[in-house]
Order: sequence, then structure tokens, then C-alpha cells
Amino acid sequence: MAPVAARSAGAVGAGTAILLTLAVAYFFCDRRCNSSKHNKKKKSKNGILAAIGNTPLIRINSLSDATGCEILGKCEFLNPGGSVKDRVAVQIIEEALESGKLRKGGIVTEGSVGSTAISFATVAPAYGCKCHVVIPDDAAIEKSQIIEALGAKVERVRPVSITHKDHFVNIARRRASEANEFAFKNRKSQPNGTDSQQINGYKSDEHNHNSLFPDDCQGGFFADQFENLANFRAHYQSTGPEIWEQTNGKLDAFVAGAGTGGTVAGVSKFLQVHLLYSSCFKYCHFNCKSCLNFMFYAQQENNPNIKCYLIDPPGSGLYNKVTRGVMYTKEEAEGRRLKNPFDTITEGIGINRLTRNFAEAKLDGAFRATDREAVEMARYLVKNDGLFLGSSSALNCIGAVRAAQSLGPGHTIVTILCDSGMRHLSKFCNDEYLSKLGLTPKATGLEFLGIK
Repeated sequence: MAPVAARSAGAVGAGTAILLTLAVAYFFCDRRCNSSKHNKKKKSKNGILAAIGNTPLIRINSLSDATGCEILGKCEFLNPGGSVKDRVAVQIIEEALESGKLRKGGIVTEGSVGSTAISFATVAPAYGCKCHVVIPDDAAIEKSQIIEALGAKVERVRPVSITHKDHFVNIARRRASEANEFAFKNRKSQPNGTDSQQINGYKSDEHNHNSLFPDDCQGGFFADQFENLANFRAHYQSTGPEIWEQTNGKLDAFVAGAGTGGTVAGVSKFLQVHLLYSSCFKYCHFNCKSCLNFMFYAQQENNPNIKCYLIDPPGSGLYNKVTRGVMYTKEEAEGRRLKNPFDTITEGIGINRLTRNFAEAKLDGAFRATDREAVEMARYLVKNDGLFLGSSSALNCIGAVRAAQSLGPGHTIVTILCDSGMRHLSKFCNDEYLSKLGLTPKATGLEFLGIK
């Protein structure tokens, strides 16, 4: 047995170490608290930008009652641009302006099936910028109508493989370069212009694109939502922390689909950070931003208490990538397939390539969903909850039910209600269109998910 004096000295030493650790944690948290208040005041947003984020987290009553779990939906359709993509648009533009890749009066170009484009068209004017969108012509027509009504220029192009030079994303990338070329030539033609002058790092060649850009164009910037990690950061820094706060950290699972992969990656990575207990957490109860900032300095380890899942639609290869480690089936060489094996009515979700954003995701598994299940879920939620949701939101709700079935009753599951059905009227929410595809909804309850 160790001498009493030695044990006492050890206890005192351990106690001193604990007190020192808490003191250091408190000191740094306090400094962050003061710094956070200063930065918040300095970087506070106003106008339409102040309305983005901090969306409500609601209980989806019908799904919760049917599964015995608390199924919660983050109402991203209540953002001013009508979708979760408002967060991404703000993050991308702000980072581009800060880095000098975009300047006031410049044009943000993007290839999108709709929601991201609408968000850029919504927020770009708040930064003194314009927006140019390239969208596949098989997307719901009301999306391009909304974008044009917001003052952005829209190009509708035929759908082709991402490997094709005229894929809508590749065209959007070219438009940014062309806008830089146009601005360069305009500036060079001014009295003080010189041949060595550059716009956004782009030096002139001999092409001209007067018909596409206004005379006061200050160059272009390709938003690149699929590969630009500002997308991931938008959700790691805002959506994830909001979910944590709104649930008081008491959630068991998060589930969402992936298009660019930014949402599922940012939220899953944030939620799976192992949180170190600190005096700041204890006294602030997550009410100040400093607590959230302190989390980023916590140990970067998986939190086994929160499971994160992907829900994947028809034609997408991400389910196979998560569950089997390869993008496609064994009959197909990874990365060689040029198009989806069949069409799907879900828009903005599902993909056949790995993006930089999706690579950041921390996932425990994946579920599949079908077009019919998405249609049935959308109609079920309108009838039972008054929730009028788009196709990706409906798919996410299917994922939440699948997670509830996998985990069993008594768990709390969060998903994203990405957008409303208002921008899906001509296709996903159109009975005549669905009838032609043999997708007329027939379910009276949740029997399409095996729940009676």
C-alpha cells in the first residue's frame, strides 16, 4: 500500500491538473466569447442575408407516431431563396469576394438543376453581383422561370454526360472565363487600359462575347458548387451547429441525400466530432458562438452516439460507394458510365461521380429509395402533416423512416427539408405527368415503406 502522504500528494497533483485544465479552457473560451462578440458585430448581416439560416427544426408528427421515433425536419425551405442552397450561395460568394476571385459588379456563373441557381440569383444582388445560370432543359420549367424573374440570365441546354464539353456545368465554367475575357477587353479599351491588365487573374485572348454580358461586367467567377469546399463549410459552420443546438445535442441519427454532397458532408462531419467537456459548455449552455467555435478545436474523432446515413435515389452510384466501396456494380467499370441507367423524377439529388464535398462526409451507412416511394411520401406528408415538399425533401423523409426502422423505436432522427413543392409543380407534383410514368400515387398510409 502506498503511504498516505504519497496518495495525498498524488490527489493534490491530479486536482491541480484538473483545475489548471479547466482554467485554461475557461480562459480560451472567454477570449473566444469576447472575440466572437466582436466578430459578430463586425460581420453582422443585414437585408435579405440576415434571413438566411437559423431555420426551425420541427417534429414530423405522422412519421414520428408511425415509427415510435422522434423524426425532426430542418425547414430549409423557409430560407428566402426557398431552399438549403441559400447557405451555400452566401458562403461561396463571400469567400470569393474575400479572396479577390470575384469583385463587385462581377458575374457568378453556375451549372445547376435549379435550387442552387435560384439561391445565387437571390443573394448575388445583395453583394453587388450578377448571376448567369446554365440549367438542363429537362429540369422543371418553373425553376428557370423563377431564376429569370430574379433578374439572372438563364441558358437552358440539353442534358449530356459530365464528360461532354457541353454539359451544363462545363458550359457554366466557360462562361466565367468568357466574362473575364469580356471585362478585360472592355477595360483595355478604356483610356488608361494596358495590354498587361488582368481581370480576376485572367489574361486576354481574341474572343468576344458581347451578347452574353452587360457592358459594366467586372469579370466572372465560376461557383463550382460540386467541387468548391465552401459548400461543405457552409453546413459545417452553420447547419450542423444549428441542429446540435436545436436538439440540445440529443439526437441519434442524421440522414440526407447528396447531390453536390455539401449538406450531408458538412452536417455529418460536424455531428460526429467528439465533444470535449469544458467550463464554457457548462456555463453557456451552447448559447454563444464561442462554444460552437470551441468544438472545432475538440478532438477530431468519430462520435459513436450519432449515426449518419445517406439516402440515395435511382440512377445514383453513391449508395454502392458507401456500402460496397465502389461507385457502380461489378459489371461496370468505375468512372466509365456516361449516363444514368434510367431516368428519375428526383431533381438535385443523386450523382454518379465523387465530388470533393462528398469526400468530406462521415457516414455509417446508406439507404436506397425509389421514385414511387418519393411520390407516395410527398403525398402522404401533404395529407397528414400539411407539408408540401419537393422531391429531395420527400426522399430525405424516406431516409429518416429507414433510419428509424434500422435503429428501432425511441430514437431521435434529423433530416433536411430542402425545398418545398412550389418549384416542382410541372413534374414531381403534377398528376398528369406522373400518370404517364406509371407513378400515380395509390397508398393510403405508409405501406409503401412496410409500415401498416
